[in-house]
Amino acid sequence: MAYPVPKPQYTSGKAFERLITILDTLRIACPWDRKQTMESLRHLTMEELYELTDAILEKDYNEIKKELGDVMLHLIFYAKIADEQQQFNIVDVLNAICDKLVVRHPHIYADTQVENEDDVKNNWEAIKLKEGSKSVLSGVPKGLPALVKAYRIQDKVRGVGFDWDDKTEVWKKVEEELAEFKNEFNLTEDVIVDQEKAEAEFGDLLFSLINYARHLGINPENALERTNKKFIQRFSHLEKRATENGKHLKEMTLDEMDVYWNEAKKL
Repeated sequence: MAYPVPKPQYTSGKAFERLITILDTLRIACPWDRKQTMESLRHLTMEELYELTDAILEKDYNEIKKELGDVMLHLIFYAKIADEQQQFNIVDVLNAICDKLVVRHPHIYADTQVENEDDVKNNWEAIKLKEGSKSVLSGVPKGLPALVKAYRIQDKVRGVGFDWDDKTEVWKKVEEELAEFKNEFNLTEDVIVDQEKAEAEFGDLLFSLINYARHLGINPENALERTNKKFIQRFSHLEKRATENGKHLKEMTLDEMDVYWNEAKKL
C-alpha cells in the first residue's frame, strides 16, 4: 500500500504538522520505525547532536539545517512514543516549554526589573529553586562529558553568587593548582610520586582553567574542539607529505616530521 506523500508547506506551523504526519505514517508502515523505543533512539540522538555541534563549529549552514531536521525528528519521535504509552503528547511538550519560558522570564512577562544578563540568570536559578529544585546543580546532567559538565557546574553556581568577580583571583587559583600539581612530581627523576593524588591535582587544575576561560567568555569545549580539528588537519598534511616522499612516519625522526608540520601551520 502506498501512502499519500504530504506536500511541502510554507509556514512553520504547517511544516511542523507535515513532519508529524510523516512520522505517524512511518510508525505504522515502516518496520524499523515501528520497532523503535526511547531507549533504542537514545544513542542515535546523541550522535545527531554531536553532528549538529560539528556543523555549527564548521559554520556549515547547509549541514546545520540538515542536522536540525534530524534532531527535530528525534524530538517528535520521543513525544510520539510517549503518546502511544498515554504519558504525554507533542502538544503537552510545546505548552510545557512555553509555560516554563513565560515563568522564567518575569522581566518580560511580569514587572521584575533586570539590568543585565547576570540578573536574568540569577532570577532563572531562584525561580527553579522556588519550583522545587532541590539543588542549583540538579539541572546538570550526570552523563555530560566532564569538560562540559565542569563549565555548566561553574555557570550554575555563579547564578547564586558563588563565584569571583575579579578575574585576577581566578588566575591566582590556576597558578595555585598548577603548583600543587607540579608538587606531585619528582622532577629530577621525572616520575610521579603519588599517581592517585597527581590525577586529583590535575583535575583541580583543569577545573580552574575552565573557570578562567568562562570568566573570559571562552567556551572551553568549543576551544578544545577547534584545537582538535586544527591538529587533525595538520597531522593529515604531515601524513600526506610523508607518503608523497615515500616515507613512513614510524621511520621518521621528530625533526623530519616537524618540517611537514610547519608546512601545515603555514597553510
